[in-house]
Amino acid sequence: MADDKIKSRREFIQGGVRLSLALALGGIGGLAAARMTGEKWVWQIDPFLCTQCGRCATDCVLTPSAVKCVHAYDLCGYCDLCGGYFKPGSNALNTGGENQLCPTSAITRKFIEEPYFEYIIDEELCMGCAKCVKGCTSFGNGSLHLQIMHNLCVNCNQCAIARVCPSNAISRVKVSDAYQVKGSFTKPA
Repeated sequence: MADDKIKSRREFIQGGVRLSLALALGGIGGLAAARMTGEKWVWQIDPFLCTQCGRCATDCVLTPSAVKCVHAYDLCGYCDLCGGYFKPGSNALNTGGENQLCPTSAITRKFIEEPYFEYIIDEELCMGCAKCVKGCTSFGNGSLHLQIMHNLCVNCNQCAIARVCPSNAISRVKVSDAYQVKGSFTKPA
């Protein structure tokens, strides 16, 4: 009789361990399946809320920042005097470094035809300082704006830039809603 109690106790413990393992494996499998089928979230800058404060360049955990300037070509006037390219009060409208607003020369200008130029952003050189965006918004039509490059971003649980953004322009959005670009959607009311 004592053997039966020991045997049944042993069976009970073994059964409990098996049940615990089955539940744990089922839970892990369920989490993995939910992650594979669930939509991913990324950090996004709303170009209509951004105030070009410059914190994207200094507060990102990456060096250089994962935030880069984006050019919405549909909105661009292809101006000879581009407020995002030239420093205010430039003496000459040429590509000399002393005339350029961008501190890293990440914007290049290509002649199209008189008086039109195309402005191209070199992402490798862009550090997300927003000087060109501020100039374009102040003087031009706002075709330059900042955006988080998801191929560079490490997708921190709490974005360091979002914490210090004075206009709360950075938020988490579904991947399917990412890359808001001026000109591709209407401004929120």
